[in-house]
Amino acid sequence: MTSEEAIAKILNEQVSGYKELLELLRQERLCLIDLNADCVEELSKKKDTLALKLRLLEEECLRIMKGFGSGMTLQDLAEVTGKSTFLDIRSRRRSLMQAIEELNNFNRLLIEQSLSYFRRSVGFFTTFGMQGNLSQKGLLISRET
Repeated sequence: MTSEEAIAKILNEQVSGYKELLELLRQERLCLIDLNADCVEELSKKKDTLALKLRLLEEECLRIMKGFGSGMTLQDLAEVTGKSTFLDIRSRRRSLMQAIEELNNFNRLLIEQSLSYFRRSVGFFTTFGMQGNLSQKGLLISRET
């Protein structure tokens, strides 16, 4: 396998990984909307594992690309090799990264809103003397006369 083929293979694996990450972020959005903490935790572990895999692929790709010259971009690589497949991969990667960033920002907003709601709820209960232990049974919050 030539260096060009090895780089293309790694880049295609990255594209597949980014697609998988995008799908995990979509699932995370649904879990956040449903307030399903267990689902969010499970997806977080999957995202961490996938991020590690993507980081390793990136390092391997950079290692191989050094053979073509330091600071080489995919656009440069396409020009040097004369293969437009690198431009296509570059375009797909860029598009996926943009979608991932947008969805990640949306999920971050959902998390911040959930935390804000939780803090307001805790604040509400602490005004009635429910400090520290929110699971007190039979606590009277108001009296009807």
